[in-house]
Parts: sequence; C-alpha cells; structure tokens
Amino acid sequence: MNMGDGFTKKNTPKSLIRAEELGDDQAETKMSLIQELGSETEPNLDMSESSEECVKKISSVNLDKLIDDFSQIEKKMIETSGKNNILDIQLEKANYLLKVMQTKEVSIKEECATLHNMIKGLQQTIKSQHDLRGENEQLKRSADFMKENFKSHEQEYKNNIAKLMSEMKIKEEGYKIEIRKLHQDMQEKIESNEKKHKELIEKKEVEISELNAKLRTQETEKQSEIIKLQLEFDAKLARVQTKSKSYPDSTVLPQSIYRRKLQHLQEEKNKEIAVLRNTIHDLEQRLSLNKDSDLKPTGKGSYLKRRRF
Repeated sequence: MNMGDGFTKKNTPKSLIRAEELGDDQAETKMSLIQELGSETEPNLDMSESSEECVKKISSVNLDKLIDDFSQIEKKMIETSGKNNILDIQLEKANYLLKVMQTKEVSIKEECATLHNMIKGLQQTIKSQHDLRGENEQLKRSADFMKENFKSHEQEYKNNIAKLMSEMKIKEEGYKIEIRKLHQDMQEKIESNEKKHKELIEKKEVEISELNAKLRTQETEKQSEIIKLQLEFDAKLARVQTKSKSYPDSTVLPQSIYRRKLQHLQEEKNKEIAVLRNTIHDLEQRLSLNKDSDLKPTGKGSYLKRRRF
C-alpha cells in the first residue's frame, strides 16, 4: 500500500477504513465492526435529547477503539507495503527472467528452424541416397545383363571368326591355284613376247647394219665427190690463175664463188650425215628399250615366284 492511499482513507469514515483494510483472517470481526458502526451512524430524526447524549458517549468510546484499530491498520499497511516492495522486486526479476526466457525462446526457435532445415536436408540426402541405391541396383542388373550378352556375343564372334578363318584358308588355296595359273600364263606370254622381241631386234639390227652400210657408201661417195670437186676446183683455180695473169682484177670473184659452192655442198652433205646418224641413234635407243621391256616381265615373274613361295 502507498501513503497516498493512507491519506485518502483518513478522510473516509474509520469504520469503512477498518472494514476495507482488515485481512482475510479477521473477516468476522470486520463484519461485526461494520454492523456496530452502521448502528451507530444511522440518524434518527425522531430521537430525543437524551438519546443524543448517549450517542456522544458511545462515539467517544468508539474513537479510542478506532485509534487503536488505525494504528494496527497502519502497521499492517507498513507490512503490506514491504511485502509489495518485495513483490515488485520479484516482479522485476520475473520480468527480467521472462525477457531472458523470451530471448532464449527466440534463439531456441531459430535453432529449431535450423535443425528443421537440417532435418529436411538430411531427409533429402537420405532420399537421394535411397534413389541412388535403386539406380545402382538397376545399373548392376543392367551390367550383369550386359555381361551375359557380351559373353553370348563373344562366343558368336568366336564362332564367326572360326568360320571366316576356314573360309579364308579355302580362298587362299583357291587364290594360290589362280596365281599359279596366272604365273604359267604370264610365263607363256613372256616367252612369246621374248620371241617376238628377239625377231624385232634381229630385224632392227639388220636395218641398222643396212643403214650403216648406206652411211659408209654415202660417206665414200661424198668423199669421192668432194675430192672430184676439189680437183675440179684446183683445175679451175689453175685456169683462173693463168687467166688472172692477163686480168689481175677479175680473179677474186670466181675464187669466192667456187669456195661458197664447196661450202654449200659440204654443209648439205654434213646435214644428210647428221640425219642418218640421228636415225641410227633412234633405232639403237628403240632396241635398248625393247631389251629393257623384255627384261621387265621376267622380273615380274620372279616377283610372283617369290610371293608364291
């Protein structure tokens, strides 16, 4: 109780203050006092002067009682104020503890939320692991199935390889027979070609010998003609020289003319000889090429023989 409450209660009747401030332990006395005060304070307009004197005596007696009661009430008020202070301190402590508990509650709620999220994450990981286990089992089954299929296919491949090897051997034997036949045919063709080439070579050699003979005859004829021309030239020179004695200025022209004619004839003869030599050289080259071509098939035959063996 506060002091302000005490001052307000002084202005009220003492019987009412007593009735209000008494505790629960003195409820009966409180009711009796209220009845007594009610009987004392009720006005009676029809009373006489004798009754008023009696009321004064009774009121003087009741004031002493009221003072005692008031002192007791003050004591109780002091006790109750001390108790109220203690209760206020306890209430402050309780509010502080409540705030602490609220903060703890918030932190605990946050921790619970984090734990809930962690639990959700763990549940998801467990689900994913469960799914992965299922997938792993499926993969294992598929791997086993693939292994079985691989084994069956491997056996089939082995059988096919054995068949192919047998077919290859048969084909190799057939190819060997064909190669032998081809080799025989090639040898026959080579022999026939060699005969033909030999005949051609003989013909060409005959032609070359004939051309050489012609060259020799032509060279001899040319040399004889050149000798004749030189003799004629010498005779003409002698004549010209004899004539030039009478005509010294006219000797230069006929000598130059004869010399030019001789040079021209020599050049023509040299050209003919060069043409004949070129033809002979071409024929010799052809003969050498024919000989090389005759040697090449023999080399192929030997290569075939080596490949065969």
